[in-house]
Amino acid sequence: MRYVQLRAFHYVAICGGFSRAAEELFLTQPAISDQVRKLEEEYDILLFNRHKKAVLLTAAGEKLLEITRRLFENEAQARELLTESRATRSGHLCIKADSAQHVLKILAIFRTRFPGVGITITGGNTDSVIESLFNYSADLGVLGEVPSGREFETVALNATPISAFVAAGHAISRRKILHFNDLKDIPLVMREEGSKTRKKFEEAAQVNGHSFRPAIVAEGREAVREIVASGFGVGFVSVAEFGDDPRLVRIPMAEEAEMMMEESLICLKERRAGKLVSAFFAIAHELARA
Repeated sequence: MRYVQLRAFHYVAICGGFSRAAEELFLTQPAISDQVRKLEEEYDILLFNRHKKAVLLTAAGEKLLEITRRLFENEAQARELLTESRATRSGHLCIKADSAQHVLKILAIFRTRFPGVGITITGGNTDSVIESLFNYSADLGVLGEVPSGREFETVALNATPISAFVAAGHAISRRKILHFNDLKDIPLVMREEGSKTRKKFEEAAQVNGHSFRPAIVAEGREAVREIVASGFGVGFVSVAEFGDDPRLVRIPMAEEAEMMMEESLICLKERRAGKLVSAFFAIAHELARA
Protein backbone atom coordinates (compact mmCIF):
# COMPACT_ATOMS: atom_id res chain seq x y z
CA MET A 1 0.00 0.00 0.00
CA ARG A 2 1.44 3.33 -1.08
CA TYR A 3 0.59 6.88 -0.11
CA VAL A 4 -0.21 7.81 -3.72
CA GLN A 5 -2.72 4.95 -3.92
CA LEU A 6 -4.58 6.05 -0.80
CA ARG A 7 -4.51 9.63 -2.01
CA ALA A 8 -5.96 8.62 -5.38
CA PHE A 9 -8.71 6.62 -3.68
CA HIS A 10 -9.51 9.46 -1.28
CA TYR A 11 -9.90 12.09 -3.98
CA VAL A 12 -12.01 9.86 -6.23
CA ALA A 13 -14.29 9.25 -3.22
CA ILE A 14 -14.68 12.89 -2.16
CA CYS A 15 -14.81 14.28 -5.72
CA GLY A 16 -17.30 11.69 -6.94
CA GLY A 17 -15.34 10.47 -9.96
CA PHE A 18 -11.98 9.78 -11.54
CA SER A 19 -11.98 12.81 -13.87
CA ARG A 20 -12.68 15.28 -11.08
CA ALA A 21 -10.07 13.66 -8.85
CA ALA A 22 -7.51 13.93 -11.65
CA GLU A 23 -8.28 17.63 -12.05
CA GLU A 24 -7.97 18.20 -8.31
CA LEU A 25 -4.60 16.45 -8.13
CA PHE A 26 -3.32 17.82 -11.46
CA LEU A 27 -2.87 14.29 -12.82
CA THR A 28 -4.30 12.37 -15.75
CA GLN A 29 -7.40 10.21 -15.34
CA PRO A 30 -5.52 7.02 -16.39
CA ALA A 31 -2.92 7.69 -13.67
CA ILE A 32 -5.63 8.00 -11.01
CA SER A 33 -7.46 4.92 -12.28
CA ASP A 34 -4.22 2.93 -12.28
CA GLN A 35 -3.44 3.83 -8.65
CA VAL A 36 -6.89 2.82 -7.45
CA ARG A 37 -6.82 -0.39 -9.50
CA LYS A 38 -3.44 -1.37 -7.99
CA LEU A 39 -4.77 -0.75 -4.48
CA GLU A 40 -7.81 -2.94 -5.14
CA GLU A 41 -5.75 -5.70 -6.74
CA GLU A 42 -3.09 -5.74 -4.02
CA TYR A 43 -5.68 -6.33 -1.30
CA ASP A 44 -8.25 -8.17 -3.42
CA ILE A 45 -11.00 -5.73 -2.48
CA LEU A 46 -13.55 -3.68 -4.43
CA LEU A 47 -13.64 -0.06 -3.30
CA PHE A 48 -15.89 1.41 -6.01
CA ASN A 49 -18.87 0.17 -7.96
CA ARG A 50 -18.33 1.44 -11.49
CA HIS A 51 -21.54 1.65 -13.50
CA LYS A 52 -21.36 3.60 -16.75
CA LYS A 53 -20.39 7.13 -15.65
CA ALA A 54 -21.39 6.66 -12.00
CA VAL A 55 -18.75 5.83 -9.39
CA LEU A 56 -20.15 4.71 -6.03
CA LEU A 57 -18.35 3.58 -2.91
CA THR A 58 -18.78 -0.01 -1.79
CA ALA A 59 -19.26 -0.80 1.90
CA ALA A 60 -15.51 -1.40 2.16
CA GLY A 61 -14.86 1.87 0.36
CA GLU A 62 -17.05 3.75 2.84
CA LYS A 63 -15.03 2.35 5.74
CA LEU A 64 -11.73 3.19 4.07
CA LEU A 65 -12.94 6.73 3.38
CA GLU A 66 -13.55 7.26 7.09
CA ILE A 67 -9.91 6.35 7.70
CA THR A 68 -8.48 8.43 4.86
CA ARG A 69 -10.50 11.47 5.99
CA ARG A 70 -8.67 11.30 9.31
CA LEU A 71 -5.36 10.50 7.61
CA PHE A 72 -5.38 13.48 5.28
CA GLU A 73 -6.85 15.81 7.87
CA ASN A 74 -4.03 14.85 10.24
CA GLU A 75 -1.60 15.50 7.42
CA ALA A 76 -3.17 18.92 6.88
CA GLN A 77 -2.99 19.71 10.59
CA ALA A 78 0.66 18.67 10.70
CA ARG A 79 1.39 20.92 7.74
CA GLU A 80 -0.51 23.75 9.38
CA LEU A 81 1.42 23.31 12.63
CA LEU A 82 4.72 23.44 10.78
CA THR A 83 3.68 26.53 8.85
CA GLU A 84 1.61 28.15 11.61
CA SER A 85 3.21 31.56 11.51
CA ARG A 86 2.96 31.62 7.74
CA ALA A 87 -0.74 30.70 7.97
CA THR A 88 -1.55 33.82 9.94
CA ARG A 89 0.40 35.95 7.49
CA SER A 90 -0.78 34.53 4.19
CA GLY A 91 -3.21 31.66 4.81
CA HIS A 92 -6.70 31.24 3.43
CA LEU A 93 -10.03 30.59 5.12
CA CYS A 94 -13.08 29.20 3.29
CA ILE A 95 -16.54 29.84 4.73
CA LYS A 96 -19.82 28.37 3.45
CA ALA A 97 -22.78 30.37 4.76
CA ASP A 98 -26.54 30.40 4.39
CA SER A 99 -26.07 34.15 4.95
CA ALA A 100 -22.85 36.10 5.40
CA GLN A 101 -24.75 38.75 7.40
CA HIS A 102 -24.31 36.72 10.58
CA VAL A 103 -20.50 36.82 10.56
CA LEU A 104 -19.84 40.39 9.36
CA LYS A 105 -18.73 41.60 12.81
CA ILE A 106 -16.46 38.57 13.23
CA LEU A 107 -15.00 39.15 9.78
CA ALA A 108 -14.23 42.79 10.54
CA ILE A 109 -12.26 41.90 13.68
CA PHE A 110 -10.58 38.91 12.01
CA ARG A 111 -9.38 41.04 9.11
CA THR A 112 -7.93 43.59 11.53
CA ARG A 113 -5.98 40.92 13.39
CA PHE A 114 -4.94 38.86 10.36
CA PRO A 115 -4.80 41.25 7.38
CA GLY A 116 -2.73 38.86 5.29
CA VAL A 117 -5.25 36.02 5.41
CA GLY A 118 -7.46 35.58 2.35
CA ILE A 119 -11.14 34.76 2.91
CA THR A 120 -13.58 33.13 0.52
CA ILE A 121 -17.30 33.15 1.34
CA THR A 122 -19.79 31.15 -0.71
CA GLY A 123 -23.53 30.82 -0.22
CA GLY A 124 -25.66 27.76 0.32
CA ASN A 125 -28.40 26.19 2.39
CA THR A 126 -28.06 23.94 5.43
CA ASP A 127 -27.52 20.78 3.38
CA SER A 128 -24.79 22.25 1.18
CA VAL A 129 -23.00 23.81 4.17
CA ILE A 130 -22.79 20.41 5.90
CA GLU A 131 -21.64 18.72 2.68
CA SER A 132 -18.90 21.31 2.19
CA LEU A 133 -17.58 20.78 5.72
CA PHE A 134 -17.48 17.01 5.25
CA ASN A 135 -15.65 17.17 1.93
CA TYR A 136 -13.24 19.82 3.25
CA SER A 137 -14.12 22.42 0.64
CA ALA A 138 -15.07 24.72 3.53
CA ASP A 139 -13.29 25.32 6.84
CA LEU A 140 -16.26 26.94 8.56
CA GLY A 141 -20.00 26.97 8.05
CA VAL A 142 -22.82 29.33 9.02
CA LEU A 143 -26.27 27.78 9.21
CA GLY A 144 -29.62 27.89 10.93
CA GLU A 145 -29.95 24.25 11.92
CA VAL A 146 -27.12 22.63 13.83
CA PRO A 147 -26.79 18.89 13.06
CA SER A 148 -26.98 16.50 15.97
CA GLY A 149 -23.74 14.63 15.24
CA ARG A 150 -20.86 14.71 17.69
CA GLU A 151 -18.38 15.50 14.95
CA PHE A 152 -19.20 19.23 15.00
CA GLU A 153 -18.26 22.15 17.20
CA THR A 154 -20.55 25.17 17.20
CA VAL A 155 -21.05 28.60 18.71
CA ALA A 156 -24.41 30.42 18.64
CA LEU A 157 -24.36 33.72 16.74
CA ASN A 158 -27.88 35.16 17.06
CA ALA A 159 -31.60 34.41 16.95
CA THR A 160 -34.12 36.52 15.03
CA PRO A 161 -37.72 35.95 13.85
CA ILE A 162 -38.85 35.36 10.28
CA SER A 163 -40.79 38.20 8.69
CA ALA A 164 -42.66 38.64 5.44
CA PHE A 165 -41.52 41.17 2.86
CA VAL A 166 -43.04 42.67 -0.29
CA ALA A 167 -42.19 45.26 -2.92
CA ALA A 168 -42.54 48.87 -1.76
CA GLY A 169 -45.54 49.46 -4.04
CA HIS A 170 -47.35 46.21 -3.24
CA ALA A 171 -51.01 46.37 -2.17
CA ILE A 172 -50.19 45.13 1.36
CA SER A 173 -46.97 47.09 1.82
CA ARG A 174 -48.62 49.42 4.36
CA ARG A 175 -49.79 46.62 6.61
CA LYS A 176 -48.34 46.74 10.13
CA ILE A 177 -48.57 43.00 10.67
CA LEU A 178 -49.58 39.84 8.80
CA HIS A 179 -51.29 36.63 9.93
CA PHE A 180 -51.16 33.29 8.16
CA ASN A 181 -54.81 33.86 7.19
CA ASP A 182 -53.77 36.96 5.24
CA LEU A 183 -51.52 34.92 2.95
CA LYS A 184 -54.17 32.65 1.45
CA ASP A 185 -54.75 34.75 -1.67
CA ILE A 186 -51.24 36.15 -2.13
CA PRO A 187 -48.62 34.37 -4.30
CA LEU A 188 -45.77 33.13 -2.16
CA VAL A 189 -42.15 33.19 -3.31
CA MET A 190 -40.20 30.54 -1.41
CA ARG A 191 -36.67 29.22 -1.36
CA GLU A 192 -35.66 25.74 -2.45
CA GLU A 193 -36.17 22.55 -0.45
CA GLY A 194 -33.46 22.39 2.20
CA SER A 195 -33.84 26.05 3.13
CA LYS A 196 -34.18 26.47 6.89
CA THR A 197 -36.29 29.61 6.44
CA ARG A 198 -38.80 27.73 4.33
CA LYS A 199 -38.85 24.78 6.72
CA LYS A 200 -39.49 27.01 9.75
CA PHE A 201 -42.29 28.85 7.93
CA GLU A 202 -44.00 25.66 6.78
CA GLU A 203 -43.76 24.05 10.22
CA ALA A 204 -45.26 27.10 11.95
CA ALA A 205 -48.03 27.29 9.33
CA GLN A 206 -48.90 23.64 9.87
CA VAL A 207 -49.05 24.07 13.66
CA ASN A 208 -51.53 26.90 13.09
CA GLY A 209 -53.68 24.83 10.75
CA HIS A 210 -52.44 26.16 7.40
CA SER A 211 -50.76 24.63 4.39
CA PHE A 212 -49.23 26.79 1.66
CA ARG A 213 -48.02 25.96 -1.81
CA PRO A 214 -45.46 28.43 -3.21
CA ALA A 215 -46.25 30.11 -6.50
CA ILE A 216 -42.55 30.35 -7.30
CA VAL A 217 -39.61 28.40 -5.87
CA ALA A 218 -36.29 30.21 -6.31
CA GLU A 219 -32.75 28.98 -5.70
CA GLY A 220 -31.12 31.21 -3.11
CA ARG A 221 -32.06 34.22 -1.03
CA GLU A 222 -31.05 36.82 -3.62
CA ALA A 223 -33.25 35.25 -6.28
CA VAL A 224 -36.25 35.46 -3.93
CA ARG A 225 -35.47 39.13 -3.19
CA GLU A 226 -35.31 40.05 -6.87
CA ILE A 227 -38.57 38.30 -7.70
CA VAL A 228 -40.39 39.98 -4.81
CA ALA A 229 -38.82 43.36 -5.63
CA SER A 230 -40.30 43.09 -9.13
CA GLY A 231 -43.75 43.24 -7.52
CA PHE A 232 -44.62 39.56 -7.51
CA GLY A 233 -45.98 38.14 -4.28
CA VAL A 234 -44.51 37.93 -0.80
CA GLY A 235 -41.25 36.41 0.44
CA PHE A 236 -39.93 35.45 3.86
CA VAL A 237 -36.62 36.15 5.55
CA SER A 238 -35.14 36.37 9.04
CA VAL A 239 -34.91 39.91 10.38
CA ALA A 240 -31.10 39.68 10.59
CA GLU A 241 -30.89 38.92 6.87
CA PHE A 242 -33.36 41.48 5.56
CA GLY A 243 -30.78 44.22 5.03
CA ASP A 244 -31.43 47.70 3.66
CA ASP A 245 -33.17 47.68 0.29
CA PRO A 246 -35.47 50.64 -0.54
CA ARG A 247 -37.34 48.45 -3.03
CA LEU A 248 -38.61 46.21 -0.24
CA VAL A 249 -40.82 46.57 2.84
CA ARG A 250 -40.61 44.15 5.77
CA ILE A 251 -43.88 43.20 7.47
CA PRO A 252 -43.73 41.37 10.83
CA MET A 253 -45.71 38.12 11.15
CA ALA A 254 -48.11 37.74 14.08
CA GLU A 255 -46.79 34.21 14.55
CA GLU A 256 -43.11 35.19 14.33
CA ALA A 257 -42.38 33.94 17.87
CA GLU A 258 -42.91 30.44 16.43
CA MET A 259 -40.47 31.11 13.58
CA MET A 260 -37.16 31.99 15.23
CA MET A 261 -34.03 31.55 13.12
CA GLU A 262 -31.04 30.60 15.25
CA GLU A 263 -27.78 30.99 13.37
CA SER A 264 -24.57 29.24 14.41
CA LEU A 265 -20.94 29.07 13.40
CA ILE A 266 -19.89 25.46 12.84
CA CYS A 267 -16.83 23.40 11.98
CA LEU A 268 -15.71 19.79 12.15
CA LYS A 269 -14.17 19.05 15.55
CA GLU A 270 -11.14 17.55 13.86
CA ARG A 271 -10.43 20.93 12.24
CA ARG A 272 -11.12 23.04 15.33
CA ALA A 273 -7.43 23.15 16.30
CA GLY A 274 -6.42 24.75 13.01
CA LYS A 275 -4.82 28.16 13.55
CA LEU A 276 -7.24 30.18 11.43
CA VAL A 277 -10.36 28.24 12.40
CA SER A 278 -9.42 28.57 16.06
CA ALA A 279 -8.87 32.31 15.69
CA PHE A 280 -12.23 32.79 14.00
CA PHE A 281 -14.00 30.79 16.72
CA ALA A 282 -12.25 32.79 19.44
CA ILE A 283 -13.61 36.04 18.02
CA ALA A 284 -17.11 34.56 17.78
CA HIS A 285 -16.91 33.59 21.47
CA GLU A 286 -15.67 37.07 22.38
CA LEU A 287 -18.64 38.70 20.67
CA ALA A 288 -21.07 36.17 22.17
CA ARG A 289 -19.84 36.99 25.69
CA ALA A 290 -20.05 40.71 24.97
